[in-house]
Amino acid sequence: MKKILLFLLLAGLSWACSNADDSATARASMTRNSDTPDGKKIYKLYCVTCHGLYGNMGGSGAFDLTKSELKVEERVAVITNGRNAMTPFKSLLKPEQIQAVAEYTLEL
Repeated sequence: MKKILLFLLLAGLSWACSNADDSATARASMTRNSDTPDGKKIYKLYCVTCHGLYGNMGGSGAFDLTKSELKVEERVAVITNGRNAMTPFKSLLKPEQIQAVAEYTLEL
């Protein structure tokens, strides 16, 4: 019984972390101007659920971004393709948006 409850809890958390808002309003607000994606806004929209506002929440097994030693290129790869329970964002975000989020996570 405990295993079933644990599985359901983890499945629910995983689903919550991957269930992003695809509304046109949310997407339109993710840029600073017409060309430059705003990594902080995108992070708040897609990543806060698991990583937390400051990158150290660790929800659903999410890695503590404040302790990460990954370089920006490695972060881009993780965001693009996912890792462990993390959802891949290659079908949700444009490459330049992923780059902006990766760069923003260096500030956490």
